[in-house]
Amino acid sequence: MRITASNLSLQAQGRAIIDGVDLEIAPGETFGLIGPNGSGKSTLLRLLAGLERRAGGEVALDGQPLRRMTRREIARCLAVVEQQAETAEALTARQVVELGRTPWLTALAPFGPGDAAIVDNALQAVGMEAMAARAWATLSGGERQRLQIARALAQRPRILLLDEPTNHLDIHHQLALLRLVQDLPLTVVIALHDLNQAMGCDRLGVMAGGRMVACGSPAEVLIPDLLRDIFRVGATTLTDPQDDTRLLRFHSLETIR
Repeated sequence: MRITASNLSLQAQGRAIIDGVDLEIAPGETFGLIGPNGSGKSTLLRLLAGLERRAGGEVALDGQPLRRMTRREIARCLAVVEQQAETAEALTARQVVELGRTPWLTALAPFGPGDAAIVDNALQAVGMEAMAARAWATLSGGERQRLQIARALAQRPRILLLDEPTNHLDIHHQLALLRLVQDLPLTVVIALHDLNQAMGCDRLGVMAGGRMVACGSPAEVLIPDLLRDIFRVGATTLTDPQDDTRLLRFHSLETIR
């Protein structure tokens, strides 16, 4: 499913949080959002999901404007995994993932065996099937993050929006999650802090001061001038001899002459 944004904007207290962002993401593309803290990545994801009513501009899914769709219709197309998810309800891990089926349930089509199988598959995809009976309140931050991703997968969306999903995860689960995302037959928009992880995306958009200041392939975007100007670091590109993967080694600008 294609997602397009035209002149997306959002102001708060007279300041532009998102300023005139235009974007088109092709079906099946993994699009990474990168930028310094406070650059607008998380807010842009919320605007793409239609979660901010004050926003200007327009977002469309396959040409259908979000503003003409019901929340149920949007939820059947698009799932969001935000940085922090809390609940005051006494839910088990499995019950959290079952919430992902809500957009598909009606009085005439209640939760059934097919939904249970989808939840089982989602839990297995994130390696949480053994913890399905655990109470949410007893889980670590990383375990909760994996459950929120499972909930999004159980939603069976065609577009997946992820806000720094590797936060709280150990390196094993970071790599497993990124591999899972890359293999999903979905359109994915993922905000990332780790620029080496971002190199696995099809394209990158660079946010700074609420604007998208660069957009292109990782090789086109992650260049020395941009890294210096936007991230205030120097970088050397290295090649892993095991698989020829490009990696960035960063340097403090104070050490570069």
